[in-house]
Amino acid sequence: MLITNVRTHHVRIPYDAGVASFRQGASSIAALDIVLVEVSTDSGLTGWGDAFSYVCPKTTCEAIDEMIAPQARGQRVPDAAGIPAFMESIQRNLHLFGRYGITMFAISGLDIAVWDLAAKAEGVPLHRLIGERKRARIPAYASLLRIGTPESIASECQSALRRGYAAIKLHETTAPAVFAARQAIGADIPLMVDLNCPMDGATATAFAHECREARPMFLEEPVWPPEDFATLAEVRKNGGLDIAAGENACTAHQFRQMMTAGAVSHAQPSVTKVGGITEYLRVAALAGEFGLRLAPHSPYFGPGFLATLQLMSLRDDRSFVEIFHMKRAACLWRGRIDVDGSGNVAVPDGPGLGYEPDKEVMERYRVS
Repeated sequence: MLITNVRTHHVRIPYDAGVASFRQGASSIAALDIVLVEVSTDSGLTGWGDAFSYVCPKTTCEAIDEMIAPQARGQRVPDAAGIPAFMESIQRNLHLFGRYGITMFAISGLDIAVWDLAAKAEGVPLHRLIGERKRARIPAYASLLRIGTPESIASECQSALRRGYAAIKLHETTAPAVFAARQAIGADIPLMVDLNCPMDGATATAFAHECREARPMFLEEPVWPPEDFATLAEVRKNGGLDIAAGENACTAHQFRQMMTAGAVSHAQPSVTKVGGITEYLRVAALAGEFGLRLAPHSPYFGPGFLATLQLMSLRDDRSFVEIFHMKRAACLWRGRIDVDGSGNVAVPDGPGLGYEPDKEVMERYRVS
């Protein structure tokens, strides 16, 4: 089975997050930009991937078109055992263009699509290529966007619980916000706090002390810059709270540096950023080696989310899948990735990633 073409699809789906805002620096994100990677073959099978693209969809598409497609066209689709070597060769060929950022986002999209193809060729769900499924449904946490005021935070937390979510994550940087959430959800609901890398070590440690009585499960990425693992380790040691990080880490090699430094209790590979399923599996193996927990980064709604569900089904560790708390105008998967009344998301059983994207939704929300 040979790869005949690699094509990108930029889909932009509006959302409503109520009082919350979604910003990346000065950029306000008013819709969900998804870059799907379609890999066609001479057998008629098609694989689907997902490349990270919050505020850079056009750039991500260009990277796939200019760098990834020429590397992949004409290549034989490997089986599961051959995918790591296949992707290693592409990483080596493109290493001059960066080991993180747009290059690795583009590589991630191809990697996910190749795994989808390999599983479809065998007629099995993706997880069957890797191991034994331990969970058919994955508990979800509501990842709240930035809100700010304690009153609104409390209201949004309660709204998420009514929708069935079993846990909450904030994107806030003040102790009153954390305590407002804890008071709103009660003592038994897991609470996480994502800071998005704003603080130096002393400030992050002080923030951890301020928040300890609210009992967050972890603080996520409290330190700038995110690759300062020595300072992150100091915050973990001196702050008295568990630390999560990894969505900004470059491949399994940087995760090993992070873990060796003792920087995290929870490793957070993002399958659409770290290098796809191949690198995710390497990070999962490292987490086992170091005795750490996995808390995958997954606030996206394309094939990468399906891949995350498949991968999480292999672990019986009570970990949560991350879902942005918002109302989407449409779903590529016909609503089948929505949280049920018990706070869970079903792992797809179909071949490959499990579902095919809704072509009507793709056309309706396509950005040319």
